[in-house]
Amino acid sequence: MPADEEPHLGQAWSELTAVGVRPHLVVTEFVPFRTWAERGTWRGVEASLRLRFTALGSGCRVQAEGEVTGTGVYAVAAVSSGVLAGRAIAADLRKAGRLIAERA
Repeated sequence: MPADEEPHLGQAWSELTAVGVRPHLVVTEFVPFRTWAERGTWRGVEASLRLRFTALGSGCRVQAEGEVTGTGVYAVAAVSSGVLAGRAIAADLRKAGRLIAERA
């Protein structure tokens, strides 16, 4: 996501993933402090991620939901990506939590 831009619905960017894929991402739902959803596409693969935030006394709880689908020859890549996605998302959320805690 562009560092010089406030998050907003419809915001789009490309990202380099750990496996070297560069998907195109779009924010599909944005309610500050409540919900963040994005859809990413790369060739024949599409992935969606929705984060829901619930306020707690000293921070927040994050519930993540996602799905990876693929068409044609990319269907196999989508299945294997989907299997690994949960771990990758959890690692990203832990990292984000640490970065936010360091700012406080």
